[in-house]
Amino acid sequence: MDPIAFVEQHGVVLEGGRGPRPNLAEAAVGEPVRDSWWGHKKGRAIFRATRTVRDCGEVLICRLVGGKITYVHRRLCPAIVRLANSLDKKTLAALREEHTPSGAHRVRTIPFPLHRAQNGAAWSKFAPAAGESADLSATLGITSRLLVTRD
Repeated sequence: MDPIAFVEQHGVVLEGGRGPRPNLAEAAVGEPVRDSWWGHKKGRAIFRATRTVRDCGEVLICRLVGGKITYVHRRLCPAIVRLANSLDKKTLAALREEHTPSGAHRVRTIPFPLHRAQNGAAWSKFAPAAGESADLSATLGITSRLLVTRD
């Protein structure tokens, strides 16, 4: 299974959480993953799939769907930008993993729209297909109640 092709095909994918979108962890091992994927017998394969996606540069890593780690393929990023005013900006913040000099692992959050400005060419390279940004539910293939929206 090619994890990047999986995200590209589905557009919006959960890393490992339960929800309305396909789940990369389950796709990577070809079976349901109960509880945390870290403890799964094929956890290393799942880890490799998640790192492949996180390192590819084709995917926005954020918490768009239900506050869970979500992968959004960049072909949908222009549509996300057009709809950003109707979403909680915290859900659009990019997540970046860093390793400190001491070897510790840290996740840095880059607020929206700052990460968009830093990756403008990547965001604009793929234009959404006709109608993709007309309706958020249709664009992401999920119901709006499952998105965290602004008050």
